[in-house]
This record gives sequence, C-alpha cells and structure tokens, in this order.
Amino acid sequence: MSKVIVITGAGSGFGRALARRFAADGDEVVLLGRTLCKLQAVASELGGRAVAHACDVGSPASVRAAFAAIAERRPQIDVLVNNAAIFTPSAVAEASDEHILELIATNLTGAMLCTRAALKMMRRGGHIISVSSESVDVPFPHLAVYQSTKAGLERFTLTLHRELQPLGIRATVLRAGQMQEEDPAERSMTLAGDPKAWASFMEASKDYGLNLAGRPSTSYESAAGLVRALVDLPADMSIQTVLMDARATT
Repeated sequence: MSKVIVITGAGSGFGRALARRFAADGDEVVLLGRTLCKLQAVASELGGRAVAHACDVGSPASVRAAFAAIAERRPQIDVLVNNAAIFTPSAVAEASDEHILELIATNLTGAMLCTRAALKMMRRGGHIISVSSESVDVPFPHLAVYQSTKAGLERFTLTLHRELQPLGIRATVLRAGQMQEEDPAERSMTLAGDPKAWASFMEASKDYGLNLAGRPSTSYESAAGLVRALVDLPADMSIQTVLMDARATT
C-alpha cells in the first residue's frame, strides 16, 4: 500500500535519493527544505508523486506553515524522515554565534519541531526516522557542535520511541557512516562555511590519524534502500537504532 512520506532536506544529497527511491516504489513524497527551487526541481523529476514545500526546519513558524500546507492535501502522513542537517566544522574557540545557533536549530531543534508537527498527522503504524552520524562515536576534530547535535538527536529519538509505544508509532535512529552520490558526475561535496575552517579540519584530522579521503563511502542509493527496509518493517517489529558503516568494495 502506498505511503505518504515526508522528507526534510530533500533538495539534494541523501534526502533527494530517498525521495527518488520512495517515489519509484509508488509512495507519495513530500519534499521539505529551505531552497524551494531545488525542491521543485526534484518534484518535477519525480512527477505527480512528489510535492515540494519550502521549510526552514529550525523555525517554528515555518514548520507550522509547511505542515499546515501538507494537511490541506494529505491530512494523514505515514513516515517522517528527519534528514535535514548542516555539516560545517569549527573549533569551539573559533565558532561564531551563527555557527552554533544554526547547527543546533537545523540539526536538533528542527527534528523536534518536525516530529511534533508530524505526530499530529500520524496514526498507529506511523514511523519517525532520524538520520544521525557516525561522528557521535568517531573522534573527528572540530566537530564538537555537530557531534553534539547528532548525539542529542539520538537521545531525543530513543526517548521518543518509548513515549510513542502506546500509540503504535515507531521511532528509529539511523546512525550513518560516510555517504556520497553514486554517479561520479554528481559526486561533489559542497564545503559550506569558512574555507579556513575546512582547511583546519582536514589538517587536524590528519593529526588524529584520520585519512578522510581514504575512508570508504556508501552511496546514497544504497543507504536509501536501508531506509526503505525500515519503512517496510513488519507490524510486530520495532528497531530503535541502526548503525550503518560504509564498506570498501575494491
């Protein structure tokens, strides 16, 4: 049976791969993100099974407006994927106010706001899936703020799991390893933020013994297949945490 699946951060990267997979499987996908033109491009590619709504997940007013617009078309949703995230490194001593507040708002507060809005539109059998990061455990340098938002997201989701059990709604954390586009032509990493901060991150990673360029990556498409499996769990099964590591294939 077709599901209505809301995906945050759906304009590119993993969110776009999820939208493509679910739409190809016959589900209806609702694309949320801050840049409407990107979302509309994805929706146009996917056809009638996709609809796009601009949404800054870190803004309560924007989240309320987006879910109100969703409810006008589909009063019930089946799955929310909290995927939206900002990944920018900075040593704590050098982190700007904007860096700290933006990462917390998007990566953690945003998931809380969207979850709260989605739950009002869910029934028994609904599912909240939140995308976390291997950086919660891997000692990457200059990612204290990012790591903290993802650790908080995991704690939020695990507590939510217990809270929602009586309602028959599942909550799952997907702690993902490094991912990238499968198509080499699309395989470009946008280094948002201060170039000097990225250079410091790369240098500090080497000092930590982390060869970032040499680490294996999972394709977004493969990871989307894993989320598909979570969405299709049997009714008598619940998974709280999935740890997904990238594996070298050559």
